[in-house]
Amino acid sequence: MMTAEELSASAAADSEPPTGISVEAKALWHARAGNWDVAHDLCQDVPGKAGSWIHAWLHREEGDIGNAGYWYSRADRETPGKGVSLEDEWLGIARELVG
Repeated sequence: MMTAEELSASAAADSEPPTGISVEAKALWHARAGNWDVAHDLCQDVPGKAGSWIHAWLHREEGDIGNAGYWYSRADRETPGKGVSLEDEWLGIARELVG
């Protein structure tokens, strides 16, 4: 199993996500690698609150706070405060969903 930090490092260095990782991890990898559209498509294949949480983060990243708020609600999560960076939130999501 891959840690959140390893997933982040892979997204920064590799051209493709590691093989054998979950769809959640793939969506997060692509989000971290800057492949927003791919990450967005993948998170829609993640069932339940996990997919909604990734979806929320993606819309927060693009600056669509209203849409992000909808997805945070579906994920049963609070919208992060202004002091929470996108990077910190990504790591929190990855640690919880990936390891």
